[in-house]
Amino acid sequence: MTSRNLVKLFMSTLLVGGLTTGVVGFIVRWKEFESIFTSFDFLEILSVLFWLIGVGFIFSVLSQAGFFAYLTVHRFGLGIFKSRTLWNAVQVILVLFVLFDLVYLRYNAFANDGDSIWPYIGIAVFILVVGVVVAAIKAKMTNKEAFIPAVFFMVVVTTIEWVPVLRVNEVSWVYLMIFPLLICNAYQLLILQKLNQDSQAQRNKATTKKPAK
Repeated sequence: MTSRNLVKLFMSTLLVGGLTTGVVGFIVRWKEFESIFTSFDFLEILSVLFWLIGVGFIFSVLSQAGFFAYLTVHRFGLGIFKSRTLWNAVQVILVLFVLFDLVYLRYNAFANDGDSIWPYIGIAVFILVVGVVVAAIKAKMTNKEAFIPAVFFMVVVTTIEWVPVLRVNEVSWVYLMIFPLLICNAYQLLILQKLNQDSQAQRNKATTKKPAK
């Protein structure tokens, strides 16, 4: 990828993260912000919005760090296992392991006596469904071999990026972070091919361009 498109990816993902968090923040933390909307305190609404966008920028940077880390891990995985089929099998196992831990460990750590396990299962299923949908789109855009790596990235990497608030388990922050992470990760995954194609086209144009006389 050319440096121009790398900057484009960074800035556009930053914008996606900021705007998404700005919108999601008002929804998931509505009880906290309802009073400023009821009184229509415009300056307070604006300050909260800017704060949420700033938080979204942080989520976006975390998402991008995870994305580039996964691209490196994916290359290492292909090199170590010497077989795409074997590497895909390993990724499937890791996806199942992470989903199990996302339910079992969180339920054991945070559930009170008598609490249902279904909310914990529900959020894991939600992440898996989003991952499968995004992976199906990615496979349709590229090839079927991209499906499992895309599911792995959307489930495993997103969960790892989500760990800081999972440890705290404050409900509003849990939901405030997961939606921007999923959207930023999906955006990067789906836009990558177009940026790579644009980068290749720019290189081809540069190499074929005749020097000025």
